Amino acid sequence: MRLLIVSGCVLLACSGNYVWGDEMSERDKLQAAAMFYASFDEAAQGDFGEGIKQFSTRFNHESKAGEFVFEKGFDDKVFRIAPQKGIHGGALEVVDVLPRNGRIYFPAHQNIAFKPGGWSGAASMWLNTNPNELLKTTFCDPLQMTQFGAHNGGLWVDFNNAKPRDMRMGAFTSLAVGQKPTPENDPQAPLIQLPAVPLKSGEWHHVVLNWQNFDTGKPDAQAELYLDGKRIGQLQNRTISMNWDTQKAGLYVAVNYIGLLDEFSIFRRSLTAAEINRLYQEPGLLAPLKKQP
Repeated sequence: MRLLIVSGCVLLACSGNYVWGDEMSERDKLQAAAMFYASFDEAAQGDFGEGIKQFSTRFNHESKAGEFVFEKGFDDKVFRIAPQKGIHGGALEVVDVLPRNGRIYFPAHQNIAFKPGGWSGAASMWLNTNPNELLKTTFCDPLQMTQFGAHNGGLWVDFNNAKPRDMRMGAFTSLAVGQKPTPENDPQAPLIQLPAVPLKSGEWHHVVLNWQNFDTGKPDAQAELYLDGKRIGQLQNRTISMNWDTQKAGLYVAVNYIGLLDEFSIFRRSLTAAEINRLYQEPGLLAPLKKQP
């Protein structure tokens, strides 16, 4: 599939047939909106996108507090492909936790639509885990997108330290030098929370983070968390700015996560409720992107 511009109109080229943009199907529109896609069918890497599609790993520095060490690649004893065990095809299987707070990531540059002055987007993934039985650490972030930290220009979904654990989405604005982050227990904290999340091993669940109007400098930002096609909660009328340098920011996947993770994608715009439900109903909808240049 290719998008062509003809006399100011968008055409969809597919197998030699051209369809006017306003006649594109919902599937076509979702595929056109995808900016990054990792099927995890054959390899632990991305399949589609303009940015770097290989994982790198970040560790805490062994002796310098607050500093990190970055390495290309990942530990294939911890992260591996489970053929035909995904919600569609293969899946990324995570069997342990990395030492020194290690975490794998895709570079954010050209893999997410961050733009100073205002941007929107969405992230979609499928999870198969039991956060109350499998996880070994206090917190686990299936996805954390940030340059500075979870509470400093951080957009993420996690399982917290409650018993049983909650699923939460955080959208914490970046901080000025010396500024303290909003405590998570503050009623105004930018959090969406699903108490006692009912995830079990052997069951696949669809998670979407959806956001609009970040980095506008205005109180017009919105963010939503969806689970299995249903909206869990929403943040509205917030001033939320990531202020990333995307050359230094990362899309951190499966942070302290144990289980299966599949069909990870980033979209260049926010999605409608109908589109999110379509992704839930059709897990392999983005698979044709594997064939695109």
